Amino acid sequence: MNASLATVGIVFQREFRAYFATPLATVFLVVFLAVASGMTFFLGGFFDRGQADLTAFFFWLPWLFLVLIPAIAMRLWAEERRSGMIELLLTLPVRTGELVVAKFLAAWAFTGVALVLTFPLWATVNYLGKPDNAVIAGTYLGAWLMAGAFLAVSACVSAATKNQVIAFIGAAVVSFLLVMAGLNLVLGALSGWAPAFVVEIARSLSFLDHFQRITLGVLEAPTVFFFVSLIVLCLVVNTLLVDLKKTV
Repeated sequence: MNASLATVGIVFQREFRAYFATPLATVFLVVFLAVASGMTFFLGGFFDRGQADLTAFFFWLPWLFLVLIPAIAMRLWAEERRSGMIELLLTLPVRTGELVVAKFLAAWAFTGVALVLTFPLWATVNYLGKPDNAVIAGTYLGAWLMAGAFLAVSACVSAATKNQVIAFIGAAVVSFLLVMAGLNLVLGALSGWAPAFVVEIARSLSFLDHFQRITLGVLEAPTVFFFVSLIVLCLVVNTLLVDLKKTV
């Protein structure tokens, strides 16, 4: 057990440092912060609402993740396969599951850095008013959990292809379906022909539905279970996909 944790830790450090080894990480973080700020203050009508909170930021965050998380994850395995590095990694005395977990945690930590860097938005609303900081803190935690689910799904898609562009598009499409699943437009279309249990399954898979409950200040056990179980399931599938490539 200790050996496995040590291995995960070593690979995690390598992968996390790799994000900052090129200017791409800086570019990504700058773009994320710029788009997040623009959506909050302009598209979200922050000044028109006359209310000091981060409702606008959190409203747009799932849609921002829909593009940015696949951009982070597309290189996780697709680039390793394209460059042939995956063969080298799989010859090391490291379990596939340890590699999968370490690479996922490094990407999740990088996403956490991006969220932490939005702190000026939080500071701004506190300067302008008196928001409920407990709700904001809980929503940030929920946002990071949702980002992990986006990332786990995207990593699975990345493990299935050598092409980063295909990995990005595939992850974005799957993530889009998971976001749209709970919208009335989709549920209404399903209810016209699908059994009730199918409609409920679609509703239960909705990232938006779960995250909107978090933004109300309620970090419920079912929501936490949904995101955590989806992450675990995707990591298992990711491991199976990488193992499959050993024989392909």
